Amino acid sequence: MLNLVIFGPPGAGKGTQSEKLIAQYGLHHISTGDMFRAHIKNETELGKKVNQIIADGNLVPDSITISMLEQEINEHQDAKGFIFDGFPRTVAQAEALDQFLESNGQPISTVLALDVSEEELTTRIAKRQEISGRADDAADKLKKRIEEYFSKTIHVLPYYEKQGKLNKIDGIGEIDEIFGNLSNVIDKHQVG
Repeated sequence: MLNLVIFGPPGAGKGTQSEKLIAQYGLHHISTGDMFRAHIKNETELGKKVNQIIADGNLVPDSITISMLEQEINEHQDAKGFIFDGFPRTVAQAEALDQFLESNGQPISTVLALDVSEEELTTRIAKRQEISGRADDAADKLKKRIEEYFSKTIHVLPYYEKQGKLNKIDGIGEIDEIFGNLSNVIDKHQVG
């Protein structure tokens, strides 16, 4: 089973690259953002809580996120593997994910970190905001999300680096070129 974590700040291209990786490797995509949006759209109790947390520009608490992830994984036991997009965001989440996956004999295979400058992120998200109108892309919320990534989430990378699973990929360039670089890392991992 191939289990990938894709990392990068908001606007790094995680969603775009995830779609291509899913098609290439037959993975089940687990995006915490997509899960949250689905709950919000369906107006579940959880969705109402998550909506307020996200609207305030804050991260959803670990307990909610982890239980949603476990449910998603358990519902897709027949998958060839999973790609985790937007999770884990903290070392505590990474440890919880490792513990859950290893208890099922499905550890994280490799971690892909898209490296993109803050200047490039701001440009990309401004374009995305014009197209999608996503509430979490508004300038004030975006600044908070980018700060959150660089102050908290980035600390998860050394956790995976110690495990020998971290691969940093230049996230600036043509989409297909970046995808090729990601695929090369995955293919080497699968062969090795």
